[in-house]
Amino acid sequence: MTHRDKAGPVCSLKFVTLLLVLNPEVLLLGTGVQLQDNGYDGLLVAINPQVTEDQNLISNIKEMITEASFYLFNATKRRVFFRNIKILIPAAWKANNYSKVKQESYEKANVIVTDWYGTHGDDPYTLQYRGCGKEGKYIHFTPNFLLNDNLTAGYGSRGRVFVHEWAHLRWGVFDEYNNDKPLYINGRNEIKVTRCSSDVAGVFVCEKGPCPQENCFISKLFKEGCMFIYNSTQKATASIMFMQSLSSVVEFCNASTHNQEAPNLQNQMCSLRSAWDVITDSADFNHSFPMNGTELPPLPTFFLVQAGDKVVCLVLDVSSKMVEADRLLRLQQAAEFYLMQIVEIHTFVGIASFNSKGEIRAELHQINNDDVRKLLVSYLPTTVSTEAETSICSGLKKGFEVVEKLNGKAYGSVMILVTSGDDEHIGNCLLTALSSGATIHSIALGSSAVGNLEELSHLTGGLKFFVPDKPNSNSLIDAFSRISSGTGDIFQQRIQLESMGENVKSHHQLKNSVTVDNSVGNDTVFLVTWQTSDPPEIVLFDPNGRKYYTSDFTTNLAFRTARLWIPGTAKPGHWTYMLNNTHHSLQALKVTVTSRASSSAVSPATVEAFVERDSTHFPNPVMIYANVRKGSYPILNATVTATIEPETGDPVKLKLFDDGAGADVIKNDGIYSRYFFSFAVNGRYSLKVRVNHSPSISTLAHSIPGSHAMYVPGYIANGNIQMNAPRKLLGRSEEEQKWGFSRISSGGSFSVLGVPTGPHPDVFPPCKIIDLEAVKVEEEVTLSWTAPGEDFDQGQATSYEIRMSKSLQNIQDNFNNAILVNTSKLNPQQTGTREIFTFSPKLFTSGPEHQPAVEIQESHRIYVAIRAMDRNSLKSAVSNIAQASLFIHPNSAPILARDHLILKGVLTAMGLIGIICLIIVATHCTLNKKKRVDKKEWNKISMNKRTEYLPS
Repeated sequence: MTHRDKAGPVCSLKFVTLLLVLNPEVLLLGTGVQLQDNGYDGLLVAINPQVTEDQNLISNIKEMITEASFYLFNATKRRVFFRNIKILIPAAWKANNYSKVKQESYEKANVIVTDWYGTHGDDPYTLQYRGCGKEGKYIHFTPNFLLNDNLTAGYGSRGRVFVHEWAHLRWGVFDEYNNDKPLYINGRNEIKVTRCSSDVAGVFVCEKGPCPQENCFISKLFKEGCMFIYNSTQKATASIMFMQSLSSVVEFCNASTHNQEAPNLQNQMCSLRSAWDVITDSADFNHSFPMNGTELPPLPTFFLVQAGDKVVCLVLDVSSKMVEADRLLRLQQAAEFYLMQIVEIHTFVGIASFNSKGEIRAELHQINNDDVRKLLVSYLPTTVSTEAETSICSGLKKGFEVVEKLNGKAYGSVMILVTSGDDEHIGNCLLTALSSGATIHSIALGSSAVGNLEELSHLTGGLKFFVPDKPNSNSLIDAFSRISSGTGDIFQQRIQLESMGENVKSHHQLKNSVTVDNSVGNDTVFLVTWQTSDPPEIVLFDPNGRKYYTSDFTTNLAFRTARLWIPGTAKPGHWTYMLNNTHHSLQALKVTVTSRASSSAVSPATVEAFVERDSTHFPNPVMIYANVRKGSYPILNATVTATIEPETGDPVKLKLFDDGAGADVIKNDGIYSRYFFSFAVNGRYSLKVRVNHSPSISTLAHSIPGSHAMYVPGYIANGNIQMNAPRKLLGRSEEEQKWGFSRISSGGSFSVLGVPTGPHPDVFPPCKIIDLEAVKVEEEVTLSWTAPGEDFDQGQATSYEIRMSKSLQNIQDNFNNAILVNTSKLNPQQTGTREIFTFSPKLFTSGPEHQPAVEIQESHRIYVAIRAMDRNSLKSAVSNIAQASLFIHPNSAPILARDHLILKGVLTAMGLIGIICLIIVATHCTLNKKKRVDKKEWNKISMNKRTEYLPS
């Protein structure tokens, strides 16, 4: 929404509120899970089309969520439960009286069921790309997890696992275990197991069975073959985010049970806050109250829905506004490309247009071959009306008429609405759109398009796009390329490899190359568009040097497009194109390349671009994301660049990162992120993301980082060790990527309000530091973090402010009054650089928080936080809180030093033995010397005696 129409949302809200009162079933339409009267409505579980049909899968999903509903209700102290759930059945599964989908699709699902798993094959996980307290993207289950009952021994019952993952997804809490750091040293210098709560009991187990704790450590390292096994019977009731599989665990860790010292993601991401503290601070809890009485909530209601025939209607603006900035020509080029290449086989397609009135241009035609595609192209508008007035509602009405002729309703259909006009009456058809069961994708052309056009998409779960009036912008074709069937079957969808547009001078060239990797190549198409009457000279080289010329392309001179289809599978490698502008004046030349997967056995790399929210108000930044994956595997070390185009002004390019700093929450999760705040004007902005990956050995992550339900290796039951089956690990062979790959994705649009005209003062502070770590090194504490920027994550901050406290609550609630650490010699580095700073905590004991010796003996931890400042003294938010063990109790030795004490004893004993040996040797030498002297004397006496007896 732009600054031009502020009344739109208010009007929309009134209409939607009225509809909810008249028809509560509309809660199940649109997108998103709604909480009403303590019950969640609209939860969508989608089964991937590649999953083999199995009716047990459906029944097990129902059982899982039913169990989860009651478990969640008790865990939240009678606050929330699951009321209405939809399960989206793949279209290829045999009909079983499933209802027809309305606006549901695989891409909108809250929970997905798919075979594309990571190295830890059946780990349920939640993709969390935002910070603490923020909603995640989706929950992922494998069919095997839902069908194999043997896995419940390690993960716990499926309903409990679902609640664990739901807390990730809905409330943005994190795991309280840590497989990489299963142990830590607490503030009393004791070895502890990473867990929450600390009351969860168990024993250390060595190769031959239970063993003392000290037997599992050698030189401060955990001995191989040792593990900590938990008792199957516990008294601890927390925590669900640690080990949901324990029968005694029925609640989340709260302020009294939370283990703040454990090195887990919950403490790192949420600054040592308990999961329950984060959950109760959510919008769900702020807008609801516990249910009265003792009755349990009702059983969940499940709706099984299945997509039928795919139905699409193009609803196109033909008002006089479309003649401006070549809008009609660009629409013709993009719509032709969509009809000829993007829309999938067997789809029913119709066309409607509108100015002040609506008109049906083409009834539904099912696409079975290229002849039908060409026929539909012939129905595209070729002229515009003389009327400037537009009636979007009239156009949509005709679109609904078109699609309803197939089955009597618009359920499950798709409207692609393209307009450049203003329409103050658009609110009149919001109710119709919402209740139609259709999904409306909106494309706004230029700055004159109606301000609240996007409300239609928002209400129906559609995508939103903006196309600036710039001849070299390829945004309209990119928008049509992004619109797919939404089935989740990536092997049937088009993948965009290239999108390039430049203003080329007369007799100059546009030259570039695009990579076709070996995971794509089927049905590859090169599209060239231009502005003037005659096409440019086109030369295309395949990786083997074969040349394709303009004459090899299929040309549409009316629409000024040239298309080349590569038969079979395109050769992998670099394809180089050269476009020579033979016209006598400058013109925009544009190239688009799309392809499909080369094999159903190998998932192609994909990119999905999106923003955190559809609109923002200056100076709040927009978070830009790009999800780069190959199947479920995150792709690491890619070069990801976002291009943001405002209504007026030059586009901005921004590199995105997956480094776990700034806007990026989790490192190496395949989601590349960045803050965008270079707002030039008010209004709409379009987003496009380009991904390039250099030739190399595939750099796929070996597992999905982030939030998983814990798999427990075994339990102690009645004093006996009962081990579970080993966790299923799936090997993944490294495949050589000889050519690398390239991908393009439109990220839709967003709107910005409140941008001041002319130069404005610096209002952008450095971004929050989210990866602060503290480690005690002998008598010092070493801190490390990623440097923020001067403005959010760009540039270079001016200074740091580091404070510490012995009280967690003090540094959480009153950072300014915590003890200030001297950072005068610490100069911030360029954003993204790893900073390291070491200081002595001795000044801590002489500070204002100095405690009596008795208290120091009880705890030896300090809490540290940091914030950055820019040259105008704008301060970042306070970082996550790090902690470190400070002092060693004078009367106790750490358990980890046991081997050191033994060594010291051995050395002492050896020293004593050496001294004894020296004494023995000395005594022996003395005695021998004495014997020699005595013998000499005896010989002398004997000689004298013998002389006495000699004859004279």
